[in-house]
Amino acid sequence: MKRRSLLLGGLAVTNPLLTATPAGAADPDRAPSTSPVTNLAHLGFLRQDVTPPQQPGHTTYRLADTPAIGALWTYAEPGPDGGFRRVGGGAYDPGTDTWGQGAYNADDISRAAVVYLRHWRLTGAAASRDAAYQLLRGLTYLQTADGPYAGNVVLWMQPDGALNPSAEPKDLPDPSDSDASYWLARTIWALGEGYAAFRDSDPGFAGFLRTRLDLAVGAVQRQVLVRYQRWQLIDGERTPAWLIVDGADATAEAVLGLAAYVEAGGGATACRALRQLAEGIAALADGDVREWPFGAVRPWALSRSVWHGWGAQMPAALARAAQALDDRTLLGPAVTDAAVFTPWLLTSGGPDNGRLPTRTDRTQIAYGVDSRVQSLLAVADATGRSGFAQLAALTAAWWFGANPAGTPGYDPHTGRAIDGINGDGQVNRNSGAESTIHTLLSMLALDARPGLAALARRTEIVERVGTLTLEAEDAARQGGATVVTPPSAWTGESLISGSYVELPAGAGLRWQLPPADQPRLVLPVVDLRPGAPARTVWRCDAGPLGEVDHARVGAQGSSPAPGALLPVTLPRELAAHATELTAVASAGDPASVDAVLLEPLVSRLTLAGDGQRTTLLRSAARTARTVAVTAGGTGPATVEAYDAAGVLRSRHTSPDAQLRVTVLPGGFTLVRQ
Repeated sequence: MKRRSLLLGGLAVTNPLLTATPAGAADPDRAPSTSPVTNLAHLGFLRQDVTPPQQPGHTTYRLADTPAIGALWTYAEPGPDGGFRRVGGGAYDPGTDTWGQGAYNADDISRAAVVYLRHWRLTGAAASRDAAYQLLRGLTYLQTADGPYAGNVVLWMQPDGALNPSAEPKDLPDPSDSDASYWLARTIWALGEGYAAFRDSDPGFAGFLRTRLDLAVGAVQRQVLVRYQRWQLIDGERTPAWLIVDGADATAEAVLGLAAYVEAGGGATACRALRQLAEGIAALADGDVREWPFGAVRPWALSRSVWHGWGAQMPAALARAAQALDDRTLLGPAVTDAAVFTPWLLTSGGPDNGRLPTRTDRTQIAYGVDSRVQSLLAVADATGRSGFAQLAALTAAWWFGANPAGTPGYDPHTGRAIDGINGDGQVNRNSGAESTIHTLLSMLALDARPGLAALARRTEIVERVGTLTLEAEDAARQGGATVVTPPSAWTGESLISGSYVELPAGAGLRWQLPPADQPRLVLPVVDLRPGAPARTVWRCDAGPLGEVDHARVGAQGSSPAPGALLPVTLPRELAAHATELTAVASAGDPASVDAVLLEPLVSRLTLAGDGQRTTLLRSAARTARTVAVTAGGTGPATVEAYDAAGVLRSRHTSPDAQLRVTVLPGGFTLVRQ
């Protein structure tokens, strides 16, 4: 449950207003306030005080005086009476009252502590301060305090407080405190924010948290940062070898805590670790507005093909590190992710669990949505560019109904959040800890910015015009083209979208295209293999589009699988009037084609609710384009055009219902009414 699963880890709210607003720009944070949406009731239902037995290497703050520590149940399942039942991980044994994994885990305890810390700092609520205190005591009990694994963290705890370092099913590492892990990264996140929050109000407890955070940083130094500035080869590309579990996602959550700690007076060792980890995250920035992955910071150092929404707080981490270290160079990749990649993501289907590289895992969960919200707001705070905050509000509309199911993902009356929405729109009505936590983190961010909360209350997806995927197996085949369905779609580093087509020399594919009102980019998703002399020639009925060299990838290196499944942007655009697309393999080895992505030069997403409407337009064009937009709401429309760095370049209002608006090359435009 807690390991990286690619098939189906901080925003400070003490100053909720943006640090700067471009001249003439509206500051949506200053809009009239709405009722608070944060409700901690369900998270409180998941909390549990437990008195653990004595266990070597594990203790916490004032354990002798206060033997009960804070914990959190992992899952919650709805019952027939409308109530919820708290559930642990793995198989349950009623004879021993134990779970195969455990009842409580460090991942969720750490992040729940962050929720209570932020709620306390935002509202002054003493109950949240006390809850954060207890959960931090429980989290540090899970941390191994001495021996060869000192600083690492045991993931699972049973209902009676007994630790379960080797769970079933197993987590990696096993035992769970034997090496760096996601839960070590999240422990650093909670301890860093905890130290910053308690430093003045409870110096004794803050000093204890500092000691434990330094212990955790020491573990990262000897297990991860010992490889600082070492690089590994992944299909011909250098990637950093000094990320926690090879993940920019895991590392990002440690960076959130370290940034809070450094800003609160953390020492030189933490500052150095923060800089080194942030440099590793920044090194995974890739692509541009026309090339995969469209300016995103990739989450996994071992794959060039994968982006996932789950835990993708890399831009937030870079923005917070840039502020804590006063180093603007770290902001560049975060800004591009926010200004270029995220508008593409929103217009092409939303924060899916996986783009691997096609939309093969269209499940959407709170963790993925919140990661986008936190990242956009952190970049907004670091740059003073209000467009990013508005994008965060559009993303947060997912919880109010602007999602594939068209149903609210959060109930502010109960504090419950759904566990996810499948690609077919089916809703998972469980309300486990992770989903509850990340929903509440976004709700806290909205409560800190009431104008954005109002903008987020868009409950309906009116229109989405974005990526169109053509599956290779759906094309007409000729000349010996063969559909191949592998035993597993998972290649080891990416995910085939069902089947692919193998094209020997002379074989071809032909797709009939739906009508379009604008040119599109064409990105065949192909299996690239070094040294394989395979080429495909691509055309439409309006003319040639270009060729793909299927050997245009480097040596495998440390990649988990040979070759790379990647989208390749053809040099010429597909004409709007084209009705047919073809691919033919020229001489050489057989070529493998998984799918084709068609990207409109201007994609769009329109959300509506409460008589208001917001349209996001995103450009992949090389020049400015003018497009028609129907305002559709009440009152005048506000049109704001942002460039590819999220800088506001023009703003005007219009009373017209039918608008002609400009979208800058590589930028985005927001139309609000």
